[in-house]
Amino acid sequence: MSLNLNTLNAASVEDFVALLDGVYEHSPWIARRAASARPLLNLTALKQALAQVVREASEAEQLGLIRAHPELAGKAMLARSLTAESTGEQSRAGLSDCSPEEFARIQQLNADYNARFGWPFILAVRGPRGLGLSRAEIIATFARRLAQPADVERAECLRQIHRIAEIRLNDKFGVEPILGNRIWDWAQALAQHSEPGFCEAGQLTVTYLTEAHQAVAAQLQTWMRECGFDEVGIDAVGNVVGTYHGARAEAPRLLTGSHYDTVRHAGPHDGRLGVLLPMACVRELHAAARRLPFAIEVVAFSEEEGQRYPATFLGSSALTGQFDPAWLELQDREGIPMRAAMQAAGLPGTMEAITALARDPARYLGFVEVHIEQGPVLHGQDLALGVVTSINGSRRYLGKVIGQAAHAGTTPMGQRRDAAAAVAELLLFVEQCAAASAGTVGTVGQLQVPAGSINVIPGRCQFSLDLRAPSDAARDALDAEVREALIRICERRGLSWTLQPTLAANAAPSDPSWQARWERAVAATGCRVFQLPSGAGHDAMRLHERMPQAMLFVRGQNEGISHNPLESTNNDDIELAAQAFTHLLDHLAAEGHTP
Repeated sequence: MSLNLNTLNAASVEDFVALLDGVYEHSPWIARRAASARPLLNLTALKQALAQVVREASEAEQLGLIRAHPELAGKAMLARSLTAESTGEQSRAGLSDCSPEEFARIQQLNADYNARFGWPFILAVRGPRGLGLSRAEIIATFARRLAQPADVERAECLRQIHRIAEIRLNDKFGVEPILGNRIWDWAQALAQHSEPGFCEAGQLTVTYLTEAHQAVAAQLQTWMRECGFDEVGIDAVGNVVGTYHGARAEAPRLLTGSHYDTVRHAGPHDGRLGVLLPMACVRELHAAARRLPFAIEVVAFSEEEGQRYPATFLGSSALTGQFDPAWLELQDREGIPMRAAMQAAGLPGTMEAITALARDPARYLGFVEVHIEQGPVLHGQDLALGVVTSINGSRRYLGKVIGQAAHAGTTPMGQRRDAAAAVAELLLFVEQCAAASAGTVGTVGQLQVPAGSINVIPGRCQFSLDLRAPSDAARDALDAEVREALIRICERRGLSWTLQPTLAANAAPSDPSWQARWERAVAATGCRVFQLPSGAGHDAMRLHERMPQAMLFVRGQNEGISHNPLESTNNDDIELAAQAFTHLLDHLAAEGHTP
């Protein structure tokens, strides 16, 4: 019989501990301390209360929790002395059926890991979908994490323990993240479409209007129709647009969505999560034959990443009337103009057709976007969801410092005009200056010494600058300080420089009323409301210029890494995001759809 929250809330402390036995391996102290957090609103609140106890525990207690876990395919498994929970999890992952070679590899990894860290390797082997990782995935993760710093790895072990506990609690309560599973499965299915050269290597790459891109668009259309959207189609820039009508014909619209193109060698959730999640929510509305006081328009933006052509936000720019006609003449690496690529994909390739896509803001309540965080903040907070306060404004440059190439052995240190040393000094200044202001970041991502040689003082150094901040004022202040530092450094070292602007994007602060709606929706799921800025750019930046917008972030796994095959989230976090989106729709409907 499944456990229920009423029983837990009414239980004595000792019964509370007993009912949660086995959730955290051999560590009843966690449940005992969490009992004081009652009454608990829902299962999510219980999970957060237990995780918070671990966060507030001493380092010694945390290490004790880690060491309470068995090794994967270790002595305890062979001796059949694992807990019932661990036995089931390791068996589900096939660890009891390892080949001799796999078993030997895991034993060596166990030995190396324990020698390096002094505690057992912890991995939620049932994985982000809950179905179980393969032995190959387990071994690859084991080897990768073996190289991490000790403090990073200790924190990762605790997060894996929380994931193990989450899945065990789902089992105890008889709960299955149905929407989370559906959205996860859709994302994995879309990831099967990839471009030649990447597809054969098992890598995900989908750039604007390639065959893989068109295949993804076709699949999204099929799913939208199956979900019950009333109107589905592809527009003149390749956006896939689905509309679920409101209760009346003249009802205003809520606009939502994200992009479906990817970077090269990408992960499966960036952008696509924000398309698939509202699709799943519309599917639920349709199944319940429910219409809201407003229509829901979901747009899978055709391009955001700027991977095929040197232009970004093509899809959302068309909706805001900001599509630059000059973009149609841009060429990709093969010399194919964008206009020709559009026409080859069956699109008109004309500005007349693209201009007609501009939305009338008066028809829309606003724009909301759900997105994987693409960073480590939520991961570090042990929180599934975060409410975005602002999308950072940014400035980018390509720079060059010019000095004098000279012999590395014969030129005294005080007489050198070293261009690379100047850029290195600038890099450190950017790091220090950006760190001094909350939410501000600065990156020198490219460094090159043309025709450099081991025994030649660098006469030239090329570099990039990427400066971002939650407000335009903070961005501009950082920009001014970095430029002044460049001047000072070069004057002191007798160097010249150039700095070419390549991007200037204004910050997009969330609309206060829409941010508040997301906060209420997150609270309704049982999650602690947490606010954070977005350092990455999103289609919401473009829509911000025409209508109120706000974003919801979903935690990423693997330290929140994105634009990388390790990008991941899990079915329970996706489920919570879908619940939050549903709550937002319900709250908006209860407001009488007044923005």
